[in-house]
Amino acid sequence: MYSEVLGQVVRVLSLTAVSFIAAMLLTPVLSHFLYKYKIGKQIRTEGAPIFTQMHQKKSGTPTMGGILVWFVTGAIALLLWILSLIFDGFWNYLNFVSRPQTYLPIFSLLVAALIGFADDLMGVLHIGPKGGGLKVRHKLVLFAVIAAVGAWWFYFKLGWDFIHIPFLGDIALGPWYILVFFFMIIATAFSTNETDGLDGLAGGVLLFAYLALCVVAFVQGKYDLAALTGVISGALIAFLWFNVYPARFFMGDTGSMALGITLGILVMLTNTALLLPFFGFILVVESLSVIIQMTSKKIRHKKVFLSTPIHHHLEAIGWPETKITMRFWILSAVATVFGLIIFFVDKFL
Repeated sequence: MYSEVLGQVVRVLSLTAVSFIAAMLLTPVLSHFLYKYKIGKQIRTEGAPIFTQMHQKKSGTPTMGGILVWFVTGAIALLLWILSLIFDGFWNYLNFVSRPQTYLPIFSLLVAALIGFADDLMGVLHIGPKGGGLKVRHKLVLFAVIAAVGAWWFYFKLGWDFIHIPFLGDIALGPWYILVFFFMIIATAFSTNETDGLDGLAGGVLLFAYLALCVVAFVQGKYDLAALTGVISGALIAFLWFNVYPARFFMGDTGSMALGITLGILVMLTNTALLLPFFGFILVVESLSVIIQMTSKKIRHKKVFLSTPIHHHLEAIGWPETKITMRFWILSAVATVFGLIIFFVDKFL
């Protein structure tokens, strides 16, 4: 038993390291492509004067940097799967593509990434409403389609209809589980998209969440899932190397959509939905700031924040971008630790 666990630890860490190295080696190629073809971010000017004033200098910085994460993850998964079919032993040991654990998250990652890629490309080519790509409602419809596929897989294929409440146990929801699943997927996708507004912010926040879920999946004995989250984390670390201030490229919707939706899928696969406010603490805060602002403007006809999401409000009152990012990283780390403490106490005590 001990040797098996140790072997899985080595497997997950090795795959994480391979993913990091592969992403670092691929970055110059991706960066050259993005700069050569001027696939730059267009800063919106309508309806967001404060945002425009603070971020106009970033206009033209390449977007779609999130390709680095999902492409490396997909390539490693595909390569190891093919090698495991041809050879046995070592390659089968490394392969983490499995029907019960990783089919759905890998599928969701790649499908959402392609949708995000199309949205980014529309923005670069000035296609769509006001030349800015898809509208929010269009994105929500696409999120809902992916959520519907995931809910069908969980409820009808895997037979899951329960949610775990820490210290109380599993609660069967029946068909209501489908609505909970919809909410989790759409919420994580929307929140990640909102958080992707400062250099290194979304990447760092997501890294803590994915590392936490890697630990959770490993403790639950879902080693293939832990390996997948390790591979994503390794690629995220490489992405952050180039995305911290001043960013060489931005994540783009191809990254935020893919990683946000996949985060929701992983939370449901590990049955830790109620721990997401800890693992994704900043994601929750960012979304709440937007909801509060929209509600206040509709009901009171007044703003609560100078600009939303809240990281833009902090910019507007004078906080440097790097200070906001680092402090949000710290909050993410602390909240993640609390989430893991709850997980371990609930599981073992």
